[in-house]
Amino acid sequence: MAAYDWIKALHVIAVISWMAGIFYLPRLFVYHAATPRGSPQSETFKVMEQKLLRIIMNPAMIVTWVTGLTIAMMGGWERQGWFMAKFALVIVMSGFHMWLAARRRAFAEDRNTVSERGYRLANEVPTVLMIAIVILVVVKPF
Repeated sequence: MAAYDWIKALHVIAVISWMAGIFYLPRLFVYHAATPRGSPQSETFKVMEQKLLRIIMNPAMIVTWVTGLTIAMMGGWERQGWFMAKFALVIVMSGFHMWLAARRRAFAEDRNTVSERGYRLANEVPTVLMIAIVILVVVKPF
C-alpha cells in the first residue's frame, strides 16, 4: 500500500501542475492575441508560452497519465462506469492540451487566427471538464 500512496500523491501533484498550466496558457493567449505581431510583448509571450507548455504542462500531463493508469489498475477500476466516464473526459482534456499546443505553435509562427474572445471562451473548457472529473472521482455516481 505504501507504493500506492506514493503513486497517488504523485498523481495529485501532476494533475495540479497540469491544470495550472491548462488554465494559464489560454489566459496568456488572450493577452498575446491583443499584442501586435513582432512586438517586444509578443516575443515575450512566445517565450512564456513555450516554456509553460514544454517545461510544466507536457511533463505534468505525461505523469498524470502514467500514474493515473497505474492507480486504476492497482484499484481494479478499469471497468467501472465512473472510471470509464472519467477516462473519456481525460482524453478530451488531453485533446484540449494538444489544441493549445497547436495554438502555441501558431503564435510562435505569427499566424494566430483565434480572437481574444475565442481564447476567453476556450478557457472555460478545462473548468467544465475538471468539475466533471472531480465529481466522478469523489462521488463515483455510477
